[in-house]
Formats: sequence, structure tokens, C-alpha cells
Amino acid sequence: MPDMTLCFSLSTIAGLLLVAGCTSPKVEPRAIQIQQAWQLQPGDIVGGHRIRAGLGDVSIDLKGGRVYAPFDGEVQPYRGDCVLFSSPQIPAYLVRLCGLSRPQLGDVRQGEAIGSAKALVFATLRRLPDGKWAMVEPSSQLIEQTLRKP
Repeated sequence: MPDMTLCFSLSTIAGLLLVAGCTSPKVEPRAIQIQQAWQLQPGDIVGGHRIRAGLGDVSIDLKGGRVYAPFDGEVQPYRGDCVLFSSPQIPAYLVRLCGLSRPQLGDVRQGEAIGSAKALVFATLRRLPDGKWAMVEPSSQLIEQTLRKP
């Protein structure tokens, strides 16, 4: 009969190695300067509640549905539960997605799931000549590409 102490120790070490191997590298949130200076921003807390959307955002009830990369690109952390999606296919634009559960950060391929959301808050930002970002109305096609797997 095997020594139970040895079995427990080996299984404990194996478990710790698995946990240590599953940790993601720390990715710093991307900082951008937005042209509009609204007082309330997604992620702010007011009256004990998190602001989900403001002027210029499109809130979408997904009921836990998946969100997909509309193009090949990169997903970066932003503020609170928001991420920014950028792509060389639309270099003057960023897509801000808030409300994602466990978003996949880093490089993504078009159609790859980047997270899921009960309620997704979608915003499109356009780079201005001075380097700031302005919120612009997103196209229905871009939203559809983000909500449907190709």
C-alpha cells in the first residue's frame, strides 16, 4: 500500500504547479485621452452603483451571450469592466466594450470569442488629429460583427 503522506504531498505539489501555470501575466490598462469631458464615465460609482453607460454608448442585453472580435486585432484592459478593441483594419477607431465577463486580452482573430456579457455597453471612438479620441455613432454592421460568429 502506498504511503498516503507521499501521495498527498505529490498531489498538493501538482495542484500548486497547475494553479501557478494558469495565471495570466499582468497587463496594464491602456490610457487614452477622450475629447468629450462628460462628468460620469463607465466604471464610476454613484450612489453605490456602477455606471454602465453614458452618452454615446449603446447598451445591448445579451443575457450571457458571447462577444466576438469583429476583425483581427488586440483587446486591452481599460477602466473597470471595460476593454478596448483595436485593429489595423480600422486604425483610426477603437471599440470600447464594457460588461464583459473574463475577457480574453491580447491578440485575437476575427470571429474569436473575446468574452460574454449579460449586458454589453458598446462604444466607438475615433482618433482626432490632435491625438484625442471622440465618441462616434457605431455602424450597425460593426455591432453585428461583434455579436455574431462568422
